[in-house]
Amino acid sequence: MSKQIFINLPVADLKKSMAFYEAIGFKNNPQFTDETAACMVVSDTIFVMLLTHEKFLQFTSKKITDAKSNIAVINSLSMSSNDELNTFIANALKAGGREYREPVDYGFMQQRSFEDLDGHNWEAVYMDMSKMPPQG
Repeated sequence: MSKQIFINLPVADLKKSMAFYEAIGFKNNPQFTDETAACMVVSDTIFVMLLTHEKFLQFTSKKITDAKSNIAVINSLSMSSNDELNTFIANALKAGGREYREPVDYGFMQQRSFEDLDGHNWEAVYMDMSKMPPQG
């Protein structure tokens, strides 16, 4: 079995967060979804677990931070093309997300960023390795 990653996010409104993540292309796995948590499938190996605050607190003794004013992590996803990157961000913005910084063009890599309804930060990147500067 290949390694998998599960990103666990505390959310204020589970149904609204599920709708947001579905709007940006994540699929819900009902097998791991109930009134306290939802498993949103990004790929065969990447999953985002949306957890109500009460459910999230079952896994930690730490206080949940307000992601709209504090940051602890930036989640990044690679895209297969610039078009996919721009569509992904456009869908996030249409669903209520906020682009929190200007797009960045590194020549070989395009990067765009948004925050979800709860303020969790995401980046989408497309890398064209044929444009990668030579290492010297």
